[in-house]
Amino acid sequence: MDLQGKRVLVMGLGRFGGGVGVSRFLARGGAKILVTDLASPQSLQTSCQQLADLPIDYRLGEHRLEDFRNADLIVVNPAVNPKGNPFLAAADEAGVPTTSEIRLLAARLPRRDRTIGITGTAGKSTVTAMIGHVLKKTLYGQTGRVWIGGNIGGSLLETVDQIGPEDWVVLELSSFMLESLRPDRFSPYIAVITNLSANHLDRHHDFETYVRIKQSILDFKTPDDPTPILGPDVPGQLSIKADSIQLPQPRPHVPLLLPGAHNQTNALLALRAAAQATGRETGELAGLLADFNGLPHRMELVCEHEGVRYYNDSKATTPEATQLALKSFPPGTVHLIMGGADKQVDLDPTVAFASNHCRAIYTVGACEQAIIRVAEAGTAEVICC
Repeated sequence: MDLQGKRVLVMGLGRFGGGVGVSRFLARGGAKILVTDLASPQSLQTSCQQLADLPIDYRLGEHRLEDFRNADLIVVNPAVNPKGNPFLAAADEAGVPTTSEIRLLAARLPRRDRTIGITGTAGKSTVTAMIGHVLKKTLYGQTGRVWIGGNIGGSLLETVDQIGPEDWVVLELSSFMLESLRPDRFSPYIAVITNLSANHLDRHHDFETYVRIKQSILDFKTPDDPTPILGPDVPGQLSIKADSIQLPQPRPHVPLLLPGAHNQTNALLALRAAAQATGRETGELAGLLADFNGLPHRMELVCEHEGVRYYNDSKATTPEATQLALKSFPPGTVHLIMGGADKQVDLDPTVAFASNHCRAIYTVGACEQAIIRVAEAGTAEVICC
């Protein structure tokens, strides 16, 4: 669609850069933009400030049906559940097409055979960043550049015109993004699935549906694409048969600053993907991760004070990710702040593990009482916060 003069509605500005990036892209194309978000102007102040130089109209704190009926195109934030949404239903009835930031990006990439896509329940951001880290070092001084985007934050749409045919694009793809991409039959050239466990069941309803959406990263690959790279437990969970590269046993140790056996697995997955992209051997590339510092909010060492190390692992938003993080430290040493939104997943096994592995558990959020009920049977002190 030629965007010049078109009325484009951005549904969900958000606070993580995707809505800002797509709005700037649309403005550059000459669209007349209305940003609408149920969140308050105060909570979106930072995002709005990043767009202050553009002629954008805002509808914050509410949605209005007439805005959706009168648009020429609607760009839907991936966090918006399209199922049963009355505003998107009104747009559909009026014949207004919908799309997403990741669909707009995928359609404009110069070459699919220079794309790497990473999905999974846990570890996908870290693996994405590791692949980018290795490729940037491997390709330094050569023709191609490396672009990192998708669910990891921000939007490559702002710079899509700068992506050249020899560049590599590394995309973290959430289940929401993959669900959005299905109509376009898009699978990346190199595909990685880190692991699969129950998550976002408040939106996907059951684990089988969640897995089916995750495996769509493979569904549209061609016979000429490299073999998918699947984490150790993934092949048996897919509802399709997929040839996959298996991690060697025993697994080689990769020199890393990040603690934990799960980060060793993340590193091996990343190195396999980088090896497919560059034609190099995995062993040749392993040393390039030795100075990888990790990402904010993912086992991030914030500081050390009076012998206590403070880690920010707030991106560990699944029970499995929390267990993996706890196993990185000796029993009886961890003070864990635990809780948050209720995503309709079973917390009991992880809480039971934490209550006997941690020194203390500090509970917060909507899941607080569910955590306390199980944790009180363990040896850790439980503090309701």
